Amino acid sequence: MTEGDGSDDEGPDDDEELTYADAGVDIDASEAATAALIGAVGSGADDDASDYAGLLDIGDRYLALATDGVGTKLLVAEALGDYSTVGIDCMAMNVNDLVAAGVRPVAFVDYLAVDEPDEAFAEQVGEGLARGADLADVELVGGETAVMPDVVRGLDLAGTCAGLAAKDGVFDGRAEPGDALVGWRSSGIHSNGLTLAREAVTRDHAYADLCPFGDYETLGDALLEPTAIYTDLLDPMREHGVRGAAHVTGGGWTNLDRLGGHRYVVEDAFDPQPVFEFVQSEGSVSDEEMYRTFNMGTGFVAAVDPDAAEPLADATDGRVIGRVEASAADAGSDDEASVAIRGLEL
Repeated sequence: MTEGDGSDDEGPDDDEELTYADAGVDIDASEAATAALIGAVGSGADDDASDYAGLLDIGDRYLALATDGVGTKLLVAEALGDYSTVGIDCMAMNVNDLVAAGVRPVAFVDYLAVDEPDEAFAEQVGEGLARGADLADVELVGGETAVMPDVVRGLDLAGTCAGLAAKDGVFDGRAEPGDALVGWRSSGIHSNGLTLAREAVTRDHAYADLCPFGDYETLGDALLEPTAIYTDLLDPMREHGVRGAAHVTGGGWTNLDRLGGHRYVVEDAFDPQPVFEFVQSEGSVSDEEMYRTFNMGTGFVAAVDPDAAEPLADATDGRVIGRVEASAADAGSDDEASVAIRGLEL
């Protein structure tokens, strides 16, 4: 299959169920590789480091760092020649991780690697980064552009965000049985699972095909919908005593596992946007694979005392979506955390 042209001459049978691993991303293998890297380099961060950010003790507060990129969403941008939103994605993927740790993002640097310099797309990327910085209320303090024709095909965009937090301001990061779960809507696919989404969409379509749903002109435009930025949730979450938060990114709803080895019962998640239904249908993707890969309409989740859940939701356009229950892991079992959502046990 040629990326972006919709040809399926060498693609899988249209009835074959598509998985993230089939599309080229094995989450289990990725997590194992990440664990190996962390084990090899060790950590100079504080022992209270979050699952979403590295925390460095600088005296009266923490300096936090997060780094991430846009991923294969860039291939959709390349196919359409539209790089105007990928800078927002790059910003969002970093600042949202800091917010999940209870840290206020303050500064951002980007890294753009290209096979050859191109003023037109560089300008578009820069405009997107500036827009993302404005939405996140952070300062763009520099960046680097590298021309590496033997390493990069097209371009890659990543960044690093720095944040600050008082030592009593970071979230504990762990839910407790009995907590309520408050969720906030995503804007769409965000910047995770695009390898699966692209493979599904281009089985029988091209990115430039007219989009049969929503207000998008093309299917590629729907995939390029920029990632929602959640920095405005930080103060309300602190005010309402949030214990921990999860940025629903790679791994989909299993990201709730980062809040501890409990059972997370999700009863009223936001409905998935039509783009998810289209991806699932075109790729014959199972419900379980969809919820293990994508945010499915809910991009951010917090665990909070039940008495504070409705006030937090009301103050932030959120919704109480479920609860935290004790699991076998809480009783000392080797069982892992689990997520119950729409008839699935993840």
